[in-house]
Amino acid sequence: MNQVSRNIALWAVVVLMALLLVNFFTRTQQHSPEIIFSDFLNDVDQGHVANVTIQGNQIQGETTNGEHFKTYTPSDPSLVQELRVKGVKIAAKPADSDPWWMVLLVQWLPMLPLIALWIFFMRQMQIGGGKAMSFGKSRAKLLTENTHKVTFTDVAGINEAKDELEEIIQFLKDPKRFTRLGGRIPKGVLLVGPPGTGKTLLARAIAGEAGVPFFSISGSVFVEMFVGVGASRVRDLFVQGKKHAPCIIFIDEIDAVGRHRGAGLGGGHDEREQTLNQLLVEMDGFEANEGVILVAATNRPDVLDPALLRPGRFDRRVVVPRPDVKGREGILKVHTRRVPLSDDVDIGKLSRQTPGFAGADLENLVNEAALLAARRSKDKVDMIDFELAKDKVLMGAERRSMVMSLQERRNTAYHESGHALVAMLLPGADPVHKVTIIPRGMALGVTQQLPLDDRYTYSRDYLMTRLAMMFGGRVAEELVFDHMTTGAGDDIEKATELARKMVCEWGMSRELGPMTFGRREEQVFLGRDITHSKDYSEHTAVEIDREVRRIVDEAYQKARTLLIENTPLLHSLAERLLEKEVVEGAEVAEMLKAYKEGRPLASVQQPLATDGPPSDQAPTAKQRPRAAAEESCSLPGLQPKPSLA
Repeated sequence: MNQVSRNIALWAVVVLMALLLVNFFTRTQQHSPEIIFSDFLNDVDQGHVANVTIQGNQIQGETTNGEHFKTYTPSDPSLVQELRVKGVKIAAKPADSDPWWMVLLVQWLPMLPLIALWIFFMRQMQIGGGKAMSFGKSRAKLLTENTHKVTFTDVAGINEAKDELEEIIQFLKDPKRFTRLGGRIPKGVLLVGPPGTGKTLLARAIAGEAGVPFFSISGSVFVEMFVGVGASRVRDLFVQGKKHAPCIIFIDEIDAVGRHRGAGLGGGHDEREQTLNQLLVEMDGFEANEGVILVAATNRPDVLDPALLRPGRFDRRVVVPRPDVKGREGILKVHTRRVPLSDDVDIGKLSRQTPGFAGADLENLVNEAALLAARRSKDKVDMIDFELAKDKVLMGAERRSMVMSLQERRNTAYHESGHALVAMLLPGADPVHKVTIIPRGMALGVTQQLPLDDRYTYSRDYLMTRLAMMFGGRVAEELVFDHMTTGAGDDIEKATELARKMVCEWGMSRELGPMTFGRREEQVFLGRDITHSKDYSEHTAVEIDREVRRIVDEAYQKARTLLIENTPLLHSLAERLLEKEVVEGAEVAEMLKAYKEGRPLASVQQPLATDGPPSDQAPTAKQRPRAAAEESCSLPGLQPKPSLA
């Protein structure tokens, strides 16, 4: 209603100004002085009138001196005769010759463009996105009842975060339930989590559930090319919030405006700092913002200013993690609601095979499966479609049109066989899910491992196993062909990085002990953790290099020993890959079992089941491309990641 009232008032002012201008110009055009009728008769008698124009009872004329006049005549039939006697030129017009609207149009036609231009600028000054003279206005979008609603039933896999936010909704609906014991409504809620875990989806669910006004804006909108615009928009945003209180304001990617202060390059004024200062004041300053709850989302909480994170501003920090196996099952059920599924689709199995997948990854998996089924003109999505979609998400699309020489195919087959055999022979390694020499994405071949369980920490033995598995491809090339190729470049790079982390960050070196080496330089303005300062001596640096080399050599020798002892199995698996191009993990396990029992490997048939070991693994559509041949194992971190070698 406020916007409607403003528009009505604006148009009322426009109409009033137009009427005033009409009145002004109409009066200015009345330049002929008006005389009384008796004086007009005297001038006629004295011969001072040169010509007249009679229109109804109005007479306009000109004297012999060139002066114009105007008068009104009563019904006098002898007037024309007197004028003729005195030699006055007479002109006559009908009383209704020019209607008033025609006169007005002729007089005002040149003014219409100016009036239209003035109205245009008046409209541009109103609140609205992207219009001139509204730089300081907030660009926040107010979600209405007509907006497509997302509710908490559409959110799965993050139950703890939902519980925290449902309490905020209950507070807005029934504040007395909580304030009767002296509590107060939280002023801010910060949603923290990796990309794709559902932070923005949670905010949309809050909007759908709350039943109160919900303003949505991105953090990058505050930063403009003009100085002071960001702070002005923050002020205007909270002014709108107070008018609609109780309400919720959601700022997505708040790290765009909430980074540490004092980190600007050159020490000059930083527009972000001014915007952040205004945000701090609005959230918890002298003026109270009762009923205005700020919800923000970021995947970089480490770069936010401490003043922004303190209680009183962001009272709650809600972590939105990657879902576990139950969470993934719930997310898959949500995304498959509108997808016709075949009876053989096992959502539970899919959830076990996709650890580390975020909500966005699972949505992409379901979408890819539906597209594959539609491409094959199916009525329902089968389990095989999900398997193919999972392979596409994890390893990239197949490039069957790529032409490779026989020597390169053999080299790739032995390389991938080396990875797979080392992984199968070492205890504690993640099970091999699939081995392929079909080029996918940037890789010429892939060995895919899927762990049995979600992993959040990694033991030293497990990391040493990963290192040995990484070197399996290079060792196989050396043993069979007695040469080295660039295909192992990415394996070596990641193995070296992993070994250095074991020594410098995780304290897994027996020689150097449980210590960390290299202090991180937190260059906040540049994104943090850009460089590492050297806080150890040259002698220690030599010891670190020596220990990294020892760990790498130990893993290399372990892989070499295993492949030398099982060379026949290496040849058999490579030949099987050259023949079939894709070998399932269950078939590799069956070949290993037959080899240990002394049975001929040629008689081993592929098992009917495609289950393989219960497998999990995180999708990595963002995997780094290999230097030349194929992708290798991802480095273990704090979150499960897929193992592709």
